Amino acid sequence: MQTKINKLPKSEVEIEGEIEATIFEAYFNKALKKIGEHLEIDGFRKGKVPENVLLSKIPEMQILEEMAEMALAEHYPKILEENKIDAISRPEIAITKLARNNPLAFKIKTATMPELILPDYKEIAKKILSEITEEDKKTEPTEKEIDDTIMDIRKSRAPKIHMTKEAEKHTHEHKDGEVCEHDHEDQVSDTKNSPVSDTQELPEFNDDFVQALGPFKDVKDFKEKLKENIKLEKNNQAIEKTRLKIVEKIIDGLKVELPEILIEVELNKILYRMESDVTQMGLKFEDYLKHLNKTIEDLRKEFRNDAEKKAKLALVLNKIADLEKIKADPEKVANEVAMILEHYKDADAERAQMHAENVLTNEKVFEFLETQ
Repeated sequence: MQTKINKLPKSEVEIEGEIEATIFEAYFNKALKKIGEHLEIDGFRKGKVPENVLLSKIPEMQILEEMAEMALAEHYPKILEENKIDAISRPEIAITKLARNNPLAFKIKTATMPELILPDYKEIAKKILSEITEEDKKTEPTEKEIDDTIMDIRKSRAPKIHMTKEAEKHTHEHKDGEVCEHDHEDQVSDTKNSPVSDTQELPEFNDDFVQALGPFKDVKDFKEKLKENIKLEKNNQAIEKTRLKIVEKIIDGLKVELPEILIEVELNKILYRMESDVTQMGLKFEDYLKHLNKTIEDLRKEFRNDAEKKAKLALVLNKIADLEKIKADPEKVANEVAMILEHYKDADAERAQMHAENVLTNEKVFEFLETQ
């Protein structure tokens, strides 16, 4: 077998090749038998038709096409292995020569895992961490934050007299024109956050009220635990803010030709989450799109920049984990998988394992960057 590898833009390759005539011809009987297994001919049992009858009933081109499919199914993985091609998409196959007692000539195009040239991520992390001020580190909740949260809880428990606002579209854009990462969440949440009528009465904030919310002794106990929760949330937000700064700076200095397939995967994830959010609210996604006066293609264009960032982020985290030999703790992975399978009975165990390993490895990469 002869092959020639041509590198294409966006981390794609084209494989030109030929499988020798004698090797290709060896698939003839196998292909004939496979087609014959599904052929129904009067006077013969299915799968028991003699070869000479099959040859008279099956067009030669159909046999040749089956031969080509069988030959490439066997040899394509070998081509990838021999040429160290890390394919990440379905191959696009074109047969350029197909005839009896001749070599099988073909062209195969596929996307490959891109080569990454990372900037000095340790130095980037170190610089951003050094810029954190004492003010940034303050996570103690203010009285206003506590009062506002209590008011939100009281409003959420108030009798719903009627809703005064329909869901409407709010596409928030950055100054540079990029769509915000959580735009779809903002759009979906519009249907949930419509203000209730001003005439409703808020429930009194007292011991009975907080005890009905959960295991709280009284108002004082509730406020103390609320304060702890707000502090924890603010701390998590501060961590996320720092992490975002670090990875955005790394991505800015990243050199990579991103395959289209990786962007498409992230786009599909974004739209799937968006559709799930809408469906959980009891709405039809088609109706929601009509309300926004948008199509699926419109959304794919809007969220493309976001999907591209997510694809780059995944590549960056994987690369750093590989370079620094960072791996998730097996015990934590097992615990996470057990939790996933417990909450999602139909979940695939293998996919749950991959998801858990990915999430926990990424967390360790961030922790590594935070120690610079």
